[in-house]
Amino acid sequence: MSMSEKIRIILIKRKMTVSALAEKLNTSSQNLSGKLTRDNFSQKELAAIATALDCTFEAAFVLNDTGEKI
Repeated sequence: MSMSEKIRIILIKRKMTVSALAEKLNTSSQNLSGKLTRDNFSQKELAAIATALDCTFEAAFVLNDTGEKI
């Protein structure tokens, strides 16, 4: 599942529109819609989106052989 799909699911669960999220992020809804379409987010942007959606964002690589998170 793409990051954009996950964000859209959370928007539905939070009963929030893309425009409302964009406003919380101090960006335009056009800019956020474009990023959602391209699925193009930096880790910093994802952390800000998580905060705006009252979520925790966890990004990590996990080594399959040891389970170590990096």
